[in-house]
Amino acid sequence: MAGSYELTFSLINFSKARKTVAIGAVESVVNAVLPLALSADITVTGKATFTNLADAENPAQNLVGIAQSASQGAITAKQLNERPLLRTGEALETVPGVVVSQHSGEGKANQYYLRGFNLDHGTDFATTIAGMPVNMPTHAHGQGYSDLNFLIPELVSGVQFSKGPYFADQGDFATAGAANINYTSTLDRPIVHVGGGGEGFGRAFIGVSPAVGSGHMLVALELEHNDGPWAQPDNYRKVNGVLRYSHGTTLNGFSVTGMGYRARWNASDQIPERAVAKGEVARFGTLDPTDGGDTYRYAGSVEWQRTSRNAATSLVAYGIAYGLDLFSNFTFFLNDPIRGDQFHQQDGRVVSGARLSHRRLERWGSLAVQNTTGVQLRNDDIYALGLDHTQSRQFLSTIRKDAVLQTSGAVYAQNEIQWTPWVRTLAGIRADAYRLRVDTGVPANAGVAHPGLASPKGGIIIGPFRGTEFYANAGLGFHSNDARVTINLDPSTPPEQANRVTPLVRAKGAEAGVRTIAVPHLQTSMALWSLDLDSELVFLGDAGTTEAGRPSRRYGVELASYYTPRPWMTFDFDVSMSRAHFSNADPAGAHIPGSVETVVSGGATFESFHNLFGSVRLRYFGPRPLIEDNSIRSEATTLVNLEGGYRLAKDVKIRLDVFNVLNVRNSDIDYYYASRLPGEPAGGVNDIHFHPTLARNARISLVFGF
Repeated sequence: MAGSYELTFSLINFSKARKTVAIGAVESVVNAVLPLALSADITVTGKATFTNLADAENPAQNLVGIAQSASQGAITAKQLNERPLLRTGEALETVPGVVVSQHSGEGKANQYYLRGFNLDHGTDFATTIAGMPVNMPTHAHGQGYSDLNFLIPELVSGVQFSKGPYFADQGDFATAGAANINYTSTLDRPIVHVGGGGEGFGRAFIGVSPAVGSGHMLVALELEHNDGPWAQPDNYRKVNGVLRYSHGTTLNGFSVTGMGYRARWNASDQIPERAVAKGEVARFGTLDPTDGGDTYRYAGSVEWQRTSRNAATSLVAYGIAYGLDLFSNFTFFLNDPIRGDQFHQQDGRVVSGARLSHRRLERWGSLAVQNTTGVQLRNDDIYALGLDHTQSRQFLSTIRKDAVLQTSGAVYAQNEIQWTPWVRTLAGIRADAYRLRVDTGVPANAGVAHPGLASPKGGIIIGPFRGTEFYANAGLGFHSNDARVTINLDPSTPPEQANRVTPLVRAKGAEAGVRTIAVPHLQTSMALWSLDLDSELVFLGDAGTTEAGRPSRRYGVELASYYTPRPWMTFDFDVSMSRAHFSNADPAGAHIPGSVETVVSGGATFESFHNLFGSVRLRYFGPRPLIEDNSIRSEATTLVNLEGGYRLAKDVKIRLDVFNVLNVRNSDIDYYYASRLPGEPAGGVNDIHFHPTLARNARISLVFGF
C-alpha cells in the first residue's frame, strides 16, 4: 500500500538503523548504514549491509562480507551472559585462544595467554573498557598491567576483538591482539543480581537506567566478597560503580561516564612443589601470609558521535586516577635469610587522553571507498612509582623510587576499497611518537627520551563465494618498554653503566585465513599466523631490574567454529596451536619460558527450553616449557564448568554455577626459578612454583528485573 513508512534495519552486534521512506506504485530500493555497536570500528554500507541479512537470527553469521581478517570477531552480551565466570577477567576467554588465570590474590590483575605468549598481566594484548584504556605502561608490577577486576559483566554490550598488528587504529600493546569491551548506555529494565556460594563468596549488583530529560541515566553498583579455598583467606572486598548519562543514539549522540572501583585483598602467591611434597605447606597454603594489596581506579569519559549519510565522526576524551599497593614474596628467604624477601610495589598515576576518528564513504570512479583518519593522545603522570623491601608489610629499605611523565601521540590513516564484488583491500599507516621523562633520587638515572616509529598495515579479502571468504593480512606494530630502563642506570649497581633498552619494540605479523558459513547454521574460521618481535624485552618489576631478551618468532594455527542447530541451542569449539622460540642461537636453549602451545575450548548452550537454560564448558590449557632448553615443562590443565537455571517468571530466574566440576588438582600457572626456604642452601633451590586451580565450588544467584 502506498504511503510513508518507517523501516528498521537490524543485525546482531550492530546498531539499528531507521529510514522513513515513501512507497509508491513502483519498486523502491532503500540502503542503510549499520555501524558495529561494540565500538563503531566496522562500518558496512550499500550491498554489504544486506549480506546474509535473511540469516541474521544466527549471531555467528554476521561477519562474512564484513570482517577484515580471519581472526577478527565479535561477542554479544548474550553470549557472554551464557558463560559461567569464576573471575570477571574471564570475559576475555570469549576470544578464541585466550586463557585467563591467576597466580596471586583475586584483586591482582589476571595472567593472560594467547598465540604463544605468556602475556604476563597484559603486555602484547591491548584492552579498552567503555572507551578507556586498561593497560598501564611503565607500571610498578609489570609493563602493560591490565587489571579487569572493575569490569561489570551485566553492563557489557559486546566485545570486539582482533589479533595481530594489522589495523591502523591500534597501537601500543596490540601485537598479539586487542579487545574493545563496551558498556551499554541503557538497560532493558532495572536488574538486581544477588548471589552467594562456598568459600565466603557473595556478590550483589543493581542497575537501573531511568529516562532523564531527553536522555537516560545509567546507575550501577556492585559489591563483592570472596575468601577462596586458601588457608589464609583472600578476604577480597570490592566496591564498584558506574554512572553514565547518554543522549541520542550510538550514531548521533553523546555520553558522559563516571566509574569508581576500590578493592583490598590478601594473597596466597605461588608456592614451590618441594614444600608441598614435604608437607611444609598445604596445597592451598602460603609461605608469607602477609602478602596482598589494595587498589583503586576512578575514571571519567565523554564520548561524542555524529553520523551522516557518508561520514561518521567519533570523539572520546577520558581521565583516570589509579593506584596500587602490592606486597609479594616469590623467593621467600633467598635474598634476605633473616627478614625474608617480601617487597612492596607502589603505583600512583593520573592518566588523560583522547581519541578522534573520522570515516568517510566515497566513490573513486566506479569504486566504493572508505577512508578513515584518526588522532590519539595519552599522558601518564606517574607521580609514585616505587619498589621497597618489606617484612610483614612493614618498610625496611627502598630499592627504587621514581616519577615518570610518559606522553604519546599517534596519527593514522586507513583506506578500504571494494575493487569488485568479490575483492576488497585495506591499507593503513600509523605513526607514534613518545616523550619519556624519568625523575629519580639518583640523578644519573634521570633523563628524557623521544622515541617514535611508523607502522604500515595491509590486507586483502577475496569473496564471499557462497558464504566463504579468504583473507591475507600483514603489518608492523610494537609494544613499549618500561620508561625507567630506556634512560640510564641500574641504581643497584652505581656508578656502573647498565645497558639501555629500546623504548619501542618492533613487531612484524602476518596472517592468512578463511571464514565460511556455507554449511547452514555453522560458521567456521581458520587462520595461519606468524609474529616476530625484535626483542623479548621485559621489565622485571618483581626485582626492579630489566631483562633485555632475545629476538623471537611465534607461529601457529587457529580454528574457531560456532554451530546453531536450533534457535535455542548452540555449540562452539576453538583450538589454537602455536610454537614460540628465540630467533638467535644461545647455549641456554631456544624455547621461550611460559609460552602457551595448545589451547582447546568448547561448550554447549541451551536457552529458554521449557524455562530451563544452561551451558557446559571445557577448557584445555596445554603443557608449556618453563626453561629455555625445554627440559622442565608444566603439566596440562583441564577444567569443566557448568551453568544452569530455571526461569521462574518472565523477569526472574535462578541460576547455579559450578566451577571445576571434575575437581581436578591442576595448576592455574607454573614457573621455574630459585627460591629458598629456611634451612636450605644460601643459593636457593631451583623448583617449579605453582598456583593451584580452585577446588570444585558452586555459586547460586537470583536475577530479577522490575
